[in-house]
Amino acid sequence: MHYSWSPLIKRQPLRWPGGKKLAVIITMNCEYWDLTREGTEPNYAGGPPMLPDMLPGNVADFPNFTWREYGQRVGVWRMFKLFHEMGVPFSCTMNAKTALERPEIIEYAKERGWEIVPHNYEQGELLTRYTFDIDKERAVIDATLDVYEKVVGRKAKGWLSSSLRSTPNTPDLLAARGLKFFCDYMNDEQPYLIQTPSGPIVNVPYTIEINDFTFFHRRAMTTWDAARMLKDQFDELYRDGAESGRIMSVGLHPHVSGHPHRMPCFREFLAHAKGHPDVWWTTREEIAEWYLQNHHTHIA
Repeated sequence: MHYSWSPLIKRQPLRWPGGKKLAVIITMNCEYWDLTREGTEPNYAGGPPMLPDMLPGNVADFPNFTWREYGQRVGVWRMFKLFHEMGVPFSCTMNAKTALERPEIIEYAKERGWEIVPHNYEQGELLTRYTFDIDKERAVIDATLDVYEKVVGRKAKGWLSSSLRSTPNTPDLLAARGLKFFCDYMNDEQPYLIQTPSGPIVNVPYTIEINDFTFFHRRAMTTWDAARMLKDQFDELYRDGAESGRIMSVGLHPHVSGHPHRMPCFREFLAHAKGHPDVWWTTREEIAEWYLQNHHTHIA
């Protein structure tokens, strides 16, 4: 796996389809956690906990499990309803076990034609466990993609790893399965090619900065602080996009964002963003397919 060093000032301007200035992708991470796992080592469940003291894997952590399950039972439906009413699509990431254990969530996204992106088999099984076992990593990826195809009804086109924890082998394993995009690397505001032995794959950057875990929990922002931050991020990228197209990525989780008091944040931000022309409300797949055809005019 290799990607070129490419500072922004050395690139040609990126021109989105139709002269759009800013591509906006809002991700709803539809994740599933097992209540327990084998072993007595402290269990990192593939996402920040509400209570930080990790328990052994074979001990049920009901406070953290049920806090996350709130998102599946309640929070995701509040967020889905809001975004549907506002006419803004989600790009939904999906653990394979979400589809198997919480199928209503995936059916809702399918019915609305929203993008669905594979997101590991189970949220806590990080690919980094298999950094030195490529066959095991391949098996996890293959099992995830097989469930995806059965549930979604088509082959997957891209991938986001749980907690963005992938290995140097991951892009090649994905390209070998015919995937077109990868989202784990957060080092840009534009897409770029990752070269692998199995061919190129497009990195469509995800974000931890503009992510509800960060602004609501790590930085303890209020609803109104977060709304202002989202609008400021949008405005600056929109301004930059007049010279060279940008991506605004927003990462959300239903057990974080799906609480009632946070809805005004997203209503205010979406109303603000929808008031601007030349915004491409798009998917990672659309960006990747377009970039594979047009990358030669962007980064030499």
